[in-house]
Amino acid sequence: MKKTSLFLLLCLILFLSACGQSKDSSEKNGSAADDQKTITYQSENGPVKVPAHPKRVVVLSTFAGNVMSLGVNVVGVDAWSKSNPRFQDKLKDVEEVSEDNIEKIMELNPDLIIGLSDLKNVDKLKKIAPTVTFTYGKIDYLQQHIEIGKLLNKEKEAETWVKDFKERAQQAGKDIKKVIGKDATVSVLEKFDKQMYVFGDNWGRGTEILYQEMKLKMPDAVKKKALKDGYYALSLEVIPEFAGDYVILSKSDDTDNSFLDTKTFKNIPAVKNNHLFVANAKEFYFNDPLTLDYQLDFFKEKFLGSKNK
Repeated sequence: MKKTSLFLLLCLILFLSACGQSKDSSEKNGSAADDQKTITYQSENGPVKVPAHPKRVVVLSTFAGNVMSLGVNVVGVDAWSKSNPRFQDKLKDVEEVSEDNIEKIMELNPDLIIGLSDLKNVDKLKKIAPTVTFTYGKIDYLQQHIEIGKLLNKEKEAETWVKDFKERAQQAGKDIKKVIGKDATVSVLEKFDKQMYVFGDNWGRGTEILYQEMKLKMPDAVKKKALKDGYYALSLEVIPEFAGDYVILSKSDDTDNSFLDTKTFKNIPAVKNNHLFVANAKEFYFNDPLTLDYQLDFFKEKFLGSKNK
């Protein structure tokens, strides 16, 4: 009897051990299976199978802030995103890449690649990982964030942010109009390389917030020349014609800014009235959630004062 009991006890121990190992194995396999799950994203170029939970995303243009704001890991970004001072902490260990760096992108082992529709080498990129591109301006800037949310399987999170942002920006617009007057005009200027530009309502630099959400007015000349294409190139002599009662200047220290010292610029009413608000161009280029939140705070501080930030 003792031998039989001992034999049964050993069998029970072996059985329980096997069950435990089976459970551990199942859990590990389940986790691996989760990593391999895919969803089908309906891109502008047709359906694309992408990871349900991407973990290594390469962003080749514009959308790094959208991806980071949704808590998805980025392993490679474009040069403009990498040079954005507001992204430095988040991107300090992230590689700078372009669509020409095929081997470098391959080494990063991405599970998803995102970029604009004019990307080069798309066929080569698709061989590395599922690649999804967007045409800039095809949909509005907030719907663009929701689309990236869909792509990353985080649509609800994107929609929640958009709803909250619109409420905050629109309320700020009402507050600003009370201060500057409902008919006051606002222009957004930038000196890029050797050329001065004025912007419409959908070309970053805070234009989406000022004109689309806050409903502030743009000068007639800006509306006529820049609204359709998003931007318009100016000569120094005609800047006064495009300058509103308030001017947002997106300024880069890498550019010749000697125009700031000219009589033409100094005599613009907005400049003389201290209605010139200067922003760091590298922080102001984009219209992703991280940048938009910063731009909104900037406008609230400049138009309303720091206490209203």
